[in-house]
Amino acid sequence: MIQSGDMGTMMIDGLGRRITYLRVSVTDRCDLRCSYCMSPDPEFLPRSDVLTLEEVERICRVFITLGVRKIRVTGGEPLLRKDVMALFRALGVVMRTGDLKEVCLTTNGTTLDRYAEDLVRYGVRRVNVSLDTLDPVRFQDITGRNALPQVLNGLEAARRAGLRVKINAVVLPTAEAECFDALLQWCGANTFDLTLIEAMPMGGLADAIPASESLIRVKEFLSRRWSLLPLAEQTGGPARYVRVAETGGLLGFITPMSHGFCDNCNRVRLTCQGELKLCLGRGDSVDLRALVRSGGDDFRLKSAILAAIKAKPSGHEFIEQNGIPSNRIRGGMNSVGG
Repeated sequence: MIQSGDMGTMMIDGLGRRITYLRVSVTDRCDLRCSYCMSPDPEFLPRSDVLTLEEVERICRVFITLGVRKIRVTGGEPLLRKDVMALFRALGVVMRTGDLKEVCLTTNGTTLDRYAEDLVRYGVRRVNVSLDTLDPVRFQDITGRNALPQVLNGLEAARRAGLRVKINAVVLPTAEAECFDALLQWCGANTFDLTLIEAMPMGGLADAIPASESLIRVKEFLSRRWSLLPLAEQTGGPARYVRVAETGGLLGFITPMSHGFCDNCNRVRLTCQGELKLCLGRGDSVDLRALVRSGGDDFRLKSAILAAIKAKPSGHEFIEQNGIPSNRIRGGMNSVGG
C-alpha cells in the first residue's frame, strides 16, 4: 500500500523541485468582472464540463498521497459554487489526520460574511481576499460591480471569525500610487497583510503588455512613506515580503513580469474542468477529468500526475523576447484559478 508522502511517490520535477502545493479551482464563474481577470465578454463553461465536488475531492486525495501538504481553493469565485463547504469539510477531515497541513481560500469577499465561521469550523485559518482599491468609484470601474460594501462586510466577518486575512491588490498601469498608500494604511489598522501584484497579460489585458514599472513606481512611493524592513525568511511562494515598521504587518510584492520567482516553485494548479496546469504562464496541461470519467483508478491517476510533474517547465514565459505573447494560458484567470 502506498503511504501518504512515501518518498518513492513524492512529486519531484525534472529540476529537482518538490511539489507540495496544489491550487484547486472549483468554478470559472464569478459575480465580479475584474478587467485583469476576465475577458470583457466571458463565456463560462457548461456545467457538465466542470468537475463535480466529489471528483475534486478524489483528485485532491490522490495529490495528498503524492506529497501535497497545502491546498488552496480558488475560482472564479469559489464561494459561488453550490455546496462548496462540503469540499472544505472533507479536506478538514484529512487535515485532522496530519496528512494535509493547510487548506486556505482565495476569494473576492462578496459572500465571505456567510461562510467565514464555517470555514474556521472546517479548519481554514487563512484567506486571501482580492481588493484593489477602497475607492467605491474605482472599485466599480475595475470590477464592473458596486460591491465594495459587501466585500468590506465579508472582511469584517472574517476577522470576527478569527481568520488571518491577506489582501491581494493588482497594480494596473493606470493605478495611482496614492491609492496603495491608503490601502496599506487601512490594512495596518485592520491587522491585514497586503500583497501587490504586477498585472499579467491575461483577461481584459490579454492583448496588452502591462508596464512592470507600475509596481516599481508604487514600491518606491511607499518606501518614502513607510519604513519597509527587509525580511530574511522566504515563504516558499512568489511574493517577496517586507515588514511595515509602523504597523507590524507584512507587505508583499509579486513580480511575474519584471523579476522571476520560478527557481523554487512548489505548486501546480487543477482547473475546474480538470486540467492539471504545471505553470500559470504556459499553455500546456494534462487532462485529469478524462482519466477520472473514463474509469481510471487511483493508480492510473497517480501515474499520470507523476509523469506530468516530470515535465514541469523551468519557468513561466508570458512574453517572448521579441515582445509577442508566448504559449501562455488563453482566456482569463477565472478559467484557471486565481
